[in-house]
Amino acid sequence: MSLAALQNSPGVAATTPGETAGFVFNHTMLRVKDATASLDFYTRVLGFRLIDLRHFPEAEFSLYFLALLPAGTQIPEGDDARRVWMAGIPGVLELTHNHGTENQDGPVYHNGNADPRGFGHICVSVPDIQAACKRFDELQVPYQKRLEDGRMKHLAFIKDPDGYWVEIISNTPIA
Repeated sequence: MSLAALQNSPGVAATTPGETAGFVFNHTMLRVKDATASLDFYTRVLGFRLIDLRHFPEAEFSLYFLALLPAGTQIPEGDDARRVWMAGIPGVLELTHNHGTENQDGPVYHNGNADPRGFGHICVSVPDIQAACKRFDELQVPYQKRLEDGRMKHLAFIKDPDGYWVEIISNTPIA
C-alpha cells in the first residue's frame, strides 16, 4: 500500500494538527510481578538500560524506566534534568511493581493474549534476527513463536517473566 493510500485510510486526519508539534510517544507501562526478574530480562536479555527509578513506599509500588539507547548515550545525573530528558525520548518502557506481588502464587497480571484479549505485545527491532534468536535460545528465553514457526518467518515472539509477548523483528534486510 502506498503512503498516499495509507494517509487516505478511513479515520486518518487529512493533516497533522499543528498544535501537536513536539508531541512524543514516550512510554508504555507494564505491571510486573517480580521487579528483579523483569529487570534481569529487559536489561540482560534485551539490552535496555535503567534510566530512572522511583519508589513510592507509602503507596507500596515502584516504577522502573528503561530504554534502548545508542552506545555512549549519557543519562543526565540530576533528577530534574533526567526527568525532562526522559520525557523527550521515544520508546521508554515503564515497569510498575506493586510491592508484595512477588510473593503471590501463579500469574498476577493478564498478559492480554488470553481471553478476554486486549493488550497484545511490545516490539523490539534487531539488526540480525537470526543471531538474536540464537542468543535467546542460548539464554533459554521462552518463545510464543519461533522464526521457523507458522507462515511469518521474518519475526519471532518471546515472553518476559510475566508472560508478556515481545515481538522481535529485523531492522535490516533479512537474507
